[in-house]
Amino acid sequence: MPIIELKVSGQEDPTLAQELATEISRITKEVLKKKPEVTVLTVSFAPDHLWFVNSVSLAELKTKSFHLNIKISDSTNLKIDKADYIQAVHKSLTSLLGSIHPVSYTAIQEMKADAYGYEGLTIEYKYINNQKKSDSIPAQAV
Repeated sequence: MPIIELKVSGQEDPTLAQELATEISRITKEVLKKKPEVTVLTVSFAPDHLWFVNSVSLAELKTKSFHLNIKISDSTNLKIDKADYIQAVHKSLTSLLGSIHPVSYTAIQEMKADAYGYEGLTIEYKYINNQKKSDSIPAQAV
């Protein structure tokens, strides 16, 4: 389960949003090894004239920017995985959006497994329940 919120500068574009969702989902699966079937991603747009870096709008700077915020389970990825993810997101979004302002952020928030979940169950409960199920499966004779 990752929950991903991607905000990009520019006018709303459903076709671009789909491309971004597809690419971010792919990177999340490949780099962080997250299951696509429980990955949720929202894409929103902010006009360039309403996005500021050091009090100057992106419209004036004639560039694009993004902010990606992803929530993942605590301690499920190594530091190198997270560094690789941030680099892959930046490279991919630069390719899709064009000129990207250096102050474009990817934030990885690690959530405690007992503090969030889906289907009304915490991630910790799901993990413990799955462990119990695997422990109760009889070993097959060799």
